[in-house]
Amino acid sequence: MKGRFTPCVVTANDLHLGDCVWLTACDRWTRHHHEAELLLDEAHAQLRLLHALRQSHLVVGATQAEARPGPRGPEPVHFRETFRTRGPSNRPHGKQADLTP
Repeated sequence: MKGRFTPCVVTANDLHLGDCVWLTACDRWTRHHHEAELLLDEAHAQLRLLHALRQSHLVVGATQAEARPGPRGPEPVHFRETFRTRGPSNRPHGKQADLTP
């Protein structure tokens, strides 16, 4: 039996940089989770995922990740997604470089 649909965002990895990215409502990929399109309808979420999967020249590993509404936009639900929003953890580059004073 299929579970109940939960709100989500579409996420992937940038093909050239390897950075985690999220699909926005205006069909662009962003490095900022809060800019992602929060999908509240299961059918629409499936269409958005199919759209992302067709962009294999830009991203790899497109999938849906649970999210919830937040004051600035979608927020991750699971630790794994929160971790992905922080960028690579092996050295300060990508999103972590932006946080370095």
